[in-house]
Amino acid sequence: MQVSHMLSSFITILVLHCLLLSTFVSCSSHGEITASTNHKNIKGNAHKLSSQMISYMAVHGLLLWGSMGFLMPVGILTVRMANKEEAGRRVKVLLYLHAILQILAVLLATVGAVMSIKNFENSFSNHHQRLGLALYAAIWMQTFIGFFRPPRGTKRRNTWYLTHWIIGTVTSMMGIINIYTGLKAYHKKTSRNTGIWTILFTAEIIFIAFFYLFQDKWEYIQKQGLILGNDNNNPQQQPAPASDQDQEINVSTQRDNQKACTGKRNALRNLFD
Repeated sequence: MQVSHMLSSFITILVLHCLLLSTFVSCSSHGEITASTNHKNIKGNAHKLSSQMISYMAVHGLLLWGSMGFLMPVGILTVRMANKEEAGRRVKVLLYLHAILQILAVLLATVGAVMSIKNFENSFSNHHQRLGLALYAAIWMQTFIGFFRPPRGTKRRNTWYLTHWIIGTVTSMMGIINIYTGLKAYHKKTSRNTGIWTILFTAEIIFIAFFYLFQDKWEYIQKQGLILGNDNNNPQQQPAPASDQDQEINVSTQRDNQKACTGKRNALRNLFD
């Protein structure tokens, strides 16, 4: 039940993300067509080339946004959820989902890299290009490390896990930073406003980070609710009221004790008298 709920939530987020990116592409294309109709023929040809290049830049950015800005962080969330589950079907589903998301992220990043090499001037004179080149190498290295996972219980497993975790975490964080530098470079070269996309991307990262941190507290919150439920359902036990028969026995016992005490007192008086 929890797995199906998580999968439905992920699919919903993915669909919203795709709709958001498609809206960006359509708005960019509409703005480019409107601007091109206001120029003369000679300037229109130059604008056509510039418009094509801007479109390539936009698609490149969207591919890397979907790869390093969405699929990779969500893949990290899934494997983190798998580590908190006991061995069983849920763990297998989450691990397979992690692998699928990371493979899709690598494929999208590869397409974006091919577009960059084929269409852009890669002088590597800015931080965005240099960091992007390092990230392309890192994600492929991380992919090969993931496929050559040693079995549990071996000495190499600890080294593999630490290496895979460090490279994956650093690559994801640097990828997010490079998306911000890419938005800045896009604004600098096209003079187009990227403020709304920066805000949307920041909101997405904040949501993913919140969900990442919330995983550590979810089990604690569940235990707190269980404890409170036990306290409410099991109040302190009150002593059960005595039945009539028990009360009669207690009264008769008290009378016998009083008679015994009276007899002892009378015996003592007779001795002293």
